[in-house]
Amino acid sequence: MKKNIGKYLLMATLLGSTTMFTSCDNGLAELNENPNSPEIVPTYTIFNGATRYLMATSRDGWWSARMSMPWMQYTAQINYTEEDKYQYRDTQTSGGWNALYRSASNFKDIIDKCTNPETAAQMEQYGDLKNQVAISRIMLAYTFDQLVSSFGDVPYWSYGNKNADFQALQIDDYAAPKYVSQQVIYEDLLKELKEASEQLDVTGSGFSSGDNIYGGDVAKWKKFANSLRLRIANRVKAKLPSANAHITDAIAKGVFTSNDDNAAQNFGSSAAEGSPFWATFFTGSMRTDFATNKQFINLLKGQSTKNFGVDPRLQAYAAPTGLKKSQVYPASYQDSDDLTKYQGMPYGLASAMLSANNDTSTLSFASKYIMTPTYGEVLMEYAEVEFILSEINGWDATHYKTGVQASMDKWGVDASKAAAYVSALPVANQENVITQKYLALYMQGAEAWNEYRRTGFPNGGILLLPGQSAKDNNGATYTFTPLMSGNVVAKDLPARVRYPITQPSLNGANYKEASSRLSNGDEIDSKLFFAK
Repeated sequence: MKKNIGKYLLMATLLGSTTMFTSCDNGLAELNENPNSPEIVPTYTIFNGATRYLMATSRDGWWSARMSMPWMQYTAQINYTEEDKYQYRDTQTSGGWNALYRSASNFKDIIDKCTNPETAAQMEQYGDLKNQVAISRIMLAYTFDQLVSSFGDVPYWSYGNKNADFQALQIDDYAAPKYVSQQVIYEDLLKELKEASEQLDVTGSGFSSGDNIYGGDVAKWKKFANSLRLRIANRVKAKLPSANAHITDAIAKGVFTSNDDNAAQNFGSSAAEGSPFWATFFTGSMRTDFATNKQFINLLKGQSTKNFGVDPRLQAYAAPTGLKKSQVYPASYQDSDDLTKYQGMPYGLASAMLSANNDTSTLSFASKYIMTPTYGEVLMEYAEVEFILSEINGWDATHYKTGVQASMDKWGVDASKAAAYVSALPVANQENVITQKYLALYMQGAEAWNEYRRTGFPNGGILLLPGQSAKDNNGATYTFTPLMSGNVVAKDLPARVRYPITQPSLNGANYKEASSRLSNGDEIDSKLFFAK
């Protein structure tokens, strides 16, 4: 069987990109055909590249570090504060949209190869076929969840549902795919994760190699499928009553029970293989654009209006001040218990105030535990599961404390310090549990943003919200005033991001219909399906 390598690589690179709705291969397809032997990319290499690409592009210096991370006030930009004040560049969301669809395309490609009779026999060499399909379904659900929770209605595709409106990832058939409603997508994501968990056979093999999340451990993939279903169902349960049955079923089927179950993409030690946040600082242009946010540092130091006391994760999250970038990585500093050694960048400053506050020698970068090429980007962790269990059990105190302890353990906090902090936790209620969840979700800005939009926590006592005042690092008072983004000056955190600017011209009718279903059209203040 011939394999058109040129066309395959083009599709793998471009599917989901708005620039690919015209198709012209200029004869490259014929040049890349090998008439004598089949050349089919093994599924494990596709999976390896797809998960790395997904996490590298969704946790990089653009999609994450300049949007969800500062919006949730984990970080703040040192030099360029427009995105912190919600005036992001359209190329950021276009790039994120394209990268997520490219990733989804590759997971679908694995499914296609494993279910196609012409290629299945070869792909079986790389792991149990059903397990490869199930694992790819899980990653598709994770990827589409990122899309729908960022934009709202989006083009969608499902392995287990042949809904005629599910037209994404099928460029030959649907050059201008329909946008599917958020409710329908969420219903199908929950179904897909349930079926994927049930499809997984723990007596069979996962991917033979290339799985840098679980190393081919099928049992852990099953727990991740159930835990991810729990996350999504909990997020939408107030708007989607059927989600409650999924919550019960996912827990019964088996969710994370320890940090050993955490789903994280592992990265290599070289510059080419390093983790994306580290790469933003230490490869390419060698930028020092991001410091830990002053609001977050105040919370960790017990100096926020919501006071949990001094958080022993402070040293795991942030580096002391006075360091050069070369001292953070390779790590050549000692952690300090002196709270004055930790200072964040004031958030949302007016441009005129930057020069008085952005001396990097006075600011805390992310810690040496994060500023390393091998830092694993977390898709979901055990602590989050415990906080969800606390919530669905009426803000249960035991699950609440177990979640905090799990976060402490994950970050390697001294056992005695962790125990003292956990024993002094304030009462378990929505505000306290969700705020501790926020603390545990550090470096997972997108999920923290989901939780804020769903619950309203952490509130303005911790976050600096539009119109509120704060003091900079010199004691000067300022008011956080967002910039115009699109046609809106936000009065709260962004409720979503706008669709790529090319969608009105390339998929105009479907874009227009999807935008009309949003409360304020294609603007950042149009609330999504799950929002409070």
